[in-house]
Amino acid sequence: MHLSQRQLFFDHLAQTSDFPLALEIERAEGVFLYGPDGQRYFDLISGIAVSNVGHRHPEILSAIHDQLDKYMHLMVYGEFVQSPQVKLAEALVKTLDIPCQSPSPFGLIDSVYFTNSGTEAVEGAMKLAKRFTGRSEFISCYNAYHGATQGALSISGAEFFKRNFRPLLPGIKQIRHGHLPDLEQITCRTAAVIIEVIGGESGVRIPPAEYFTALRQRCSDVGALLIFDEIQTGFGRTGTFWAFEHVEVYPDILLSAKGMGGGMPIGAFMAPTQLMAVFKNNPILGHITTFGGHPVCCAASLATLQIIQSANLAEEANSKGNLIKSLLIHPKIKEVRGQGLMLAAEMESFEVLKPVIDCCILAGVITDWFLFCDNSMRIAPPLTISEKEIQDAIGIIMGELG
Repeated sequence: MHLSQRQLFFDHLAQTSDFPLALEIERAEGVFLYGPDGQRYFDLISGIAVSNVGHRHPEILSAIHDQLDKYMHLMVYGEFVQSPQVKLAEALVKTLDIPCQSPSPFGLIDSVYFTNSGTEAVEGAMKLAKRFTGRSEFISCYNAYHGATQGALSISGAEFFKRNFRPLLPGIKQIRHGHLPDLEQITCRTAAVIIEVIGGESGVRIPPAEYFTALRQRCSDVGALLIFDEIQTGFGRTGTFWAFEHVEVYPDILLSAKGMGGGMPIGAFMAPTQLMAVFKNNPILGHITTFGGHPVCCAASLATLQIIQSANLAEEANSKGNLIKSLLIHPKIKEVRGQGLMLAAEMESFEVLKPVIDCCILAGVITDWFLFCDNSMRIAPPLTISEKEIQDAIGIIMGELG
């Protein structure tokens, strides 16, 4: 008997919940996903902030094909000079030549370590902070998500996801995102504070700029490193290439992934050379990876970066986000939060939101909620979405709101 793709999905693909969406997608293009029956879906979540330049952007496909004609994996990270890695690292460093009112005591970020994912970027940054400072305490925020491996899970902000995997890393403290009095918990025992400039899975929360100014000063005063997790906010999502440009506070270590690869798996942690140099000795090869910086992924990422810059997609995200806010006016919507095309539409409860999301998917619009904010609808379409596509997609949402 020939089993359907759907049945094979449930039979053999490891499941992480009892209620996956289980949408069967045959192809994708631009802001749309297409099912085998011809159903077309607006992708209003970009695969969770991944497809920033849309699905299968022709320039990314071209970059991938060009690299495939040259080579794929050659050697473990950091041993061979590979053009895609070198060019991407140079381009990333140029985006970080940003004068800020509150700089890092170590200067501008000029060194890039490539990983396969955001979680791996978090893990690498944690090792770097421990090795450089000689300390082991980390401070993160409640309701923050930094990944699912054991180190990243240790600093993630919800006990619900951690309790059945304990013991995790010791020496972890959590503070409230944007709450100034909590900064007193950062002390001379703290290796690093890891924080999102805009809280993602907490439902798009934006602290005032002065909070980050105070955070930067506190970290500098006690010798703790400041790690900005821009895995979800980077690569133009919030209206600037990096979200920390909004607050004019410079990190010691910066994390990126998700929208970085144009749909290909890649991440990075970035820091000034004097920090990154600690991986070279005591022990030698202090952090290693086989596939981090895969040349095909790096080629796709460089193309993504260039598309965002040449098409002014970050700048356009602001006007497009404002358009979405102007259209999302309904008695069931209490508030629309966000910056650029990273938005959350809050409703009274999950019980109000969930039927709307289900109906929207049936009507051809894919959206969802947030891990730690289940009464808010996630709206984070590709930066390439047009005003007409915004109007059509939001029109469907408004229709399902009734």
